[in-house]
Amino acid sequence: MAEPKVLTFDVVGTLIDFESGLLHSLRTRCAQATKGLSDTAILDPYREARGRKDAIWFPDDLEPLYRVIAPQLGLPDDPAIARGFAQDARNWPAFADSVAALKRLAARYKLVAMTNARRWALDAFQATLGNPFHDTVSVDDALCEKPDEKYFAFTRGRLSRDGFSMGDILHVAQSQYHDIGVARRMGYTVCWIERRMGQGAGGTIKAAAQTKPDYHFATLAELADLAEAGKLQMIETPR
Repeated sequence: MAEPKVLTFDVVGTLIDFESGLLHSLRTRCAQATKGLSDTAILDPYREARGRKDAIWFPDDLEPLYRVIAPQLGLPDDPAIARGFAQDARNWPAFADSVAALKRLAARYKLVAMTNARRWALDAFQATLGNPFHDTVSVDDALCEKPDEKYFAFTRGRLSRDGFSMGDILHVAQSQYHDIGVARRMGYTVCWIERRMGQGAGGTIKAAAQTKPDYHFATLAELADLAEAGKLQMIETPR
């Protein structure tokens, strides 16, 4: 077995802590209304609203999403708050281990971002993460969202120009729904970073069924540890 040459990364939820970011945004902009609400009370309707059929590209979708969840949570009916809620995505934090782990991984592999976020948000996330990526793909580039297989095919096509094939790529992600299931079905070696291990779904859309990954960690630092130990390998198993 060989080491991967490329690590492709989901960004929001895997590297960027969107839950902390959106909770901070709502609790700051709607301080009085959210005072008695638990994180779960906010994240549950958020997750359901993200799965609606008329959702638009992320994080632009946070503006209409706010209008959906506001009456459910007793939040102000205020267009300025809704717009601000979406724009606050620029300020979402990285997970505590993201920047250091990405720097360690970038010393060994080509790192590529694959996000359902718009380019304007990805540019902000890239800066927050310390600009670790050799290439970045946004929904504006792929013109579709994961879990659409066309998104993965688009990214693979870009990588093929640099001489990389699917057998060189390990995909790293938090979402079973958006990433792990579809990537595994397509034949990728996959690593599940289960940021909410043992804590429930949070703000991430639930997958109909859970896919067993090739690698499974609670943190990105654990993946970097394995890589530096020389034990991160491409795995050829029946899909």
